[in-house]
Amino acid sequence: MKYIGIQTQQRRNNIRSIAMLLFFPCVILLLTWVFFLISEAYLFSEYDADFQDSAFSDATFSFLDAVPWVVGICLVWFLIAYHYNTAIINASTGSKPLERRENKRVYNLVENLCMATQTSMPQINVIENDSLNAFTSGINKKTFTITLSRGLINKLDDRELEAVIAHELMHIRNNDVKVLIVSIVFVGIFSFLTQILFRSLLYGRFRVKSNNKNSGGGVIIIILLVLVLAAIGYFITLMMRFAISRNREYMADAGSAEMTQNPLALASALRKISANPHIEAVKQSDVAQLFIDNPLQKSASFINEIFATHPPIKKRIQALEQF
Repeated sequence: MKYIGIQTQQRRNNIRSIAMLLFFPCVILLLTWVFFLISEAYLFSEYDADFQDSAFSDATFSFLDAVPWVVGICLVWFLIAYHYNTAIINASTGSKPLERRENKRVYNLVENLCMATQTSMPQINVIENDSLNAFTSGINKKTFTITLSRGLINKLDDRELEAVIAHELMHIRNNDVKVLIVSIVFVGIFSFLTQILFRSLLYGRFRVKSNNKNSGGGVIIIILLVLVLAAIGYFITLMMRFAISRNREYMADAGSAEMTQNPLALASALRKISANPHIEAVKQSDVAQLFIDNPLQKSASFINEIFATHPPIKKRIQALEQF
C-alpha cells in the first residue's frame, strides 16, 4: 500500500473539511430551490401558456425569501451538532467513562502509546457489551474520546488491544474525526430536507386545469427533472462521505502498524472483531460509521462494497500482512 505521511493526511483532511463546509450548503440551497419549484408545480391552481415561466419565477422569488431562514436553520443545526456531538454520540452508543482504578491495563496501553507519539491523552469510554468494536469521537483535545466495548477489552490480548487503540489514536492525529463529524452533520441536514421534499410530493395536491393535451406531460417532465437533480445531489454527498470513510480506515490501519511495529497484531484483532462487531445500542448509520468495523454494515458484495463506509475486513487484513 502506498505510504502517505501524517502531515500529508492531516492536510488532505483539512482541505476536505473546508471543501465540505462549502459544498454541502450549496447543495442544500439547491435542494431548497428544487423544493419550491416542485411545490409550484403541485399547487399551481390554473394552467396557462406561461405555466413554466410562472413556476420558475415564483419558485425563484420564494427561494430568495427563504434563503436567510434556510441558512440560519442550517447554521444553528450545525453549531448544535458540532458542539454537542460527543454527548449525542455517547447517548446513541450507550458509552460511559471507563473507571481507571478497575481498568489500569487499558489506561497503561493508551498512555504508553500517547507518550511514544507525543499525543495528548484522550478520554476513555466503555460500552458494556460483549461484542468487539471501538471508535473515536470528539473535535478537539478536550473532547477527543476513545470508546472500547467490554468484549473488546476482555477478549483481545495486550498486543491486539494496543493495535486497536493505536488505530483509534491515528484517527485523532489524522483529523479523521473532524472530517467525519462535518460530513455527518451536513448529510443529516441534507437527509432532513430531502425527506421534506419527497413528502411534499406524496401529500401535495396537484391541480392542473387545461384543454391542452400536452400540459400534463410538460409538468411531469419538470417534476422528473427536478427529482433526478435532487437524487444526483444526494448521491454525490453520500459517495463523498463513504469514500472519505474508506480511505481513513486504511490510513489508520497503516498508522497503527507503524506505531506499534506489529501489523499482524492489528490483523489478528480485526479477525476477532469481524466475527462479532454488532453493538446493540447502535441504530443510526451515521454513528455506526465511526467504529473500527461498521456494526450495521451488510455482508460483502459488489453493490454493498460500493456503498459501504468501511473497506472489507479481508482487504484490510491483506494490506496489513503485506506491510
